[in-house]
Amino acid sequence: MIGIVAALALVTLILTAFDSSSPDSVAPAVAPPAAATGVPPEPQVLATVGNLQVKLPIAAEAVTAIGFHGEDGGAMELSPVGRQVNEGLLARLWRRIAGSAQEGPVWFQLEGGPGTEVLDVGATPGTDVYSPVDGTVVSISDFVIDGKDYGARIDVRPSTAPALIVSLSHLEPDPSLAVGNPVLASSSKLGTVVDVAAVERQALAKHTRAGGNNIAIDVHPAAGSLP
Repeated sequence: MIGIVAALALVTLILTAFDSSSPDSVAPAVAPPAAATGVPPEPQVLATVGNLQVKLPIAAEAVTAIGFHGEDGGAMELSPVGRQVNEGLLARLWRRIAGSAQEGPVWFQLEGGPGTEVLDVGATPGTDVYSPVDGTVVSISDFVIDGKDYGARIDVRPSTAPALIVSLSHLEPDPSLAVGNPVLASSSKLGTVVDVAAVERQALAKHTRAGGNNIAIDVHPAAGSLP
């Protein structure tokens, strides 16, 4: 009798894990949030690499989706915080059996590679972007697509990990921002989200509205630092 009950429980878990209603690839049928201006984010951690914490760069109410994808350009692998929405069926089944829960934001594994070197935080163009780390601005350069400038790439050297560089792209720099400026996580404005989806397909578009526009963040070793 116990064996029959256990078997039925296992079948139920499997059917639940294979539930087709899982939101792994369907964009929500709602309008994207309006651009958030003048609203700094709460200091919520989205990812870590070593002792460095990468925090939410825009107000939570303005986030359309969060995703990670791989990159072959030398960026370091990030450790996502929270729960992967579209994880594999076996992983979902195991979590149900083990009763394990992951605290924090939900995120998607995006197309473009199985890794987690790049963090994409979705938001409507015009949304204010704040520094994800405490540190110093060390570079502001044009972000170029097909020979045209679409916002900038801003590099920040974090104070807790000076051998690393945190790079943000897909944003228009704030006019007051300059190389050498100190910045604080969740309070120092870096710029605003640009409409990069107008010229380049964004992986987040599969999971959200606003064309999948986003702030892209990666972390890589600073020039001259040891690997």
